[in-house]
Amino acid sequence: MTSTTLSFQQLSTFRRHVAVVAALLILPWSALPQTPMGAAPGIRLTVREGEGALNNIRTLRAKEPVVQVTDAAGRPLAGAQVTFLLPDLGASGIFPNGSTLTVTTGADGMAVGRGLKPNNVVGQYQIRVVASYQGQTARAAINQTNAAPGKSGGSGGRTALILALIGGAGAAVALGVSRGGGGNSSNQTQNSPPGTSITPGGSTFGPPK
Repeated sequence: MTSTTLSFQQLSTFRRHVAVVAALLILPWSALPQTPMGAAPGIRLTVREGEGALNNIRTLRAKEPVVQVTDAAGRPLAGAQVTFLLPDLGASGIFPNGSTLTVTTGADGMAVGRGLKPNNVVGQYQIRVVASYQGQTARAAINQTNAAPGKSGGSGGRTALILALIGGAGAAVALGVSRGGGGNSSNQTQNSPPGTSITPGGSTFGPPK
């Protein structure tokens, strides 16, 4: 009786094992958890490009953010979903489809926020980045600044102003020399010393000759 009972228990256990194996064989491979062989749990999101960038709001040119998704061991993860989020107010930017952009990483684990353009507000802002892979999530932030560079030629304008002031001073000196002394103007003209000259950077200013 005892041996017969044990045989039935062993048979039941064997049947359960067979059922589990059969279920695993029937399920499609995509339904099973896909974890890279030897990968450690957890994912990492690293900023590769775009941190601290200065964007020109006059030319609407911005530095596109680039991030990389890896596992805890540093191996790139393909197929991760990466979302870039821009602020709605103040200094910010825009992607081709609005203030958010979602891309999928390639074999190198890289994701690029393509098409980023700055808005017309000067100031610093932060791009938030969220990566997800097989139920795991990682976050990062990228700081950028919108700037409006000044127009070129400002130094040239200042130089011209300085030269104009020096030229005016030279003309005043020359006029004073020509009028000074009184009396016989013809003798004064013949005997007067040469007019004063001012030479700023190679250019000479003085009375007419």
